[in-house]
Amino acid sequence: MKLGVLGGTFDPVHLGHLAVAEAARDALGLTEVVLIPAGQPPLKPPRLITPAAHRLAMLRLALADRPYLRVSAMEIERPGPSYTVDTIAKLRQQYGREDEIYFILGWGNLAELPKWREPARLIRMCYLVAVPRPGWPRPDVKALEAALPGITGRVIFLDKPYLDISASAIRERVAKGLPFDHLVPRPVADYIEGHKLYR
Repeated sequence: MKLGVLGGTFDPVHLGHLAVAEAARDALGLTEVVLIPAGQPPLKPPRLITPAAHRLAMLRLALADRPYLRVSAMEIERPGPSYTVDTIAKLRQQYGREDEIYFILGWGNLAELPKWREPARLIRMCYLVAVPRPGWPRPDVKALEAALPGITGRVIFLDKPYLDISASAIRERVAKGLPFDHLVPRPVADYIEGHKLYR
């Protein structure tokens, strides 16, 4: 099995997230991609994040007609900060030794990887699939290798999708009463409206 993993706050999940998951699945022939919303992102104050129940509900709505994408609440259910290395280790325990895990992240996150918790252990457990994000240059592989030996053989660069959609911009549009339903799946737009999120 080839399992793709896409983490994030998903506040809210948007078409860019889905495009990234589908592009990685198509490019690498992944069996499925699991989207894992962060419970307590280490770098974001809890008060700035929409409650997990809402973020999880929006993800489930967004993935309802995509059977090859699924959502996992494992980070939400786990107490304390959400560290990627702990999540991948848990998935490693759940899947067979011959199964491969592909952790999907943006170019900006890849550039910061040496600062993450236990990055050397992380790259031993999974491949990294780096996708472009507007405003971020392609990371310098030589610099990454110098900081984190062995990463060169564990990272796969994709050149698409190249979508300039961000959750923070969507939240701002909702707050200002601007149209946003072209940036999220229709059921997610309806959920945001119905629950008066981001007002």
